Amino acid sequence: MKKIFLSGFATIMLVVSCNKQDKQVEKSLEQQKIEYQARQLDIEKQKLAIEKEKMEFEKTKMKDSITKAEDNKKAVVSNTSTSTKKKRSSGSSSYNNNNSYASSSGNSNTGASSGTTTTAPQKKGMSSAAKGTIIGTVGGAAAGAIISKKNPGLGAVIGGVVGGATGYTIGRSEDRKSGRVQRK
Repeated sequence: MKKIFLSGFATIMLVVSCNKQDKQVEKSLEQQKIEYQARQLDIEKQKLAIEKEKMEFEKTKMKDSITKAEDNKKAVVSNTSTSTKKKRSSGSSSYNNNNSYASSSGNSNTGASSGTTTTAPQKKGMSSAAKGTIIGTVGGAAAGAIISKKNPGLGAVIGGVVGGATGYTIGRSEDRKSGRVQRK
């Protein structure tokens, strides 16, 4: 009877100790799963932060290119206005050098002819080809980045090149139709 009792007690102790070990193993597995999921969340947060920085960089890059284009446009406009002022001032200086004090109604032929210089009209603004190139490049880059899931940078470059070339071609044909560019 002692042997049965001792063997029963040993069996119970063995079963209890095995259950404790199983619970500890399950707890450690649960902890490992939780730690793994936490690491995955951190990685996803880092990926989102990188994407956000990329978007902000692209946004500032676009703003910079727009302001640069506007500055270039202003510079061209100011250059054309200063060149027309120079032409006008050179015309008025020849008027004054002739020593004819004619009124602005044109009493003297020399003053009137030197004051009015006939030049080709200045073409203002960007050409349709330039506008088409800019719009095509931006649109193509955006479309390429969206379409190319694996490598959006490469997609943006390819889309920008294709869009820019297409926009230039369409804009150039509009310039030819409007007479801004002469056909060869």
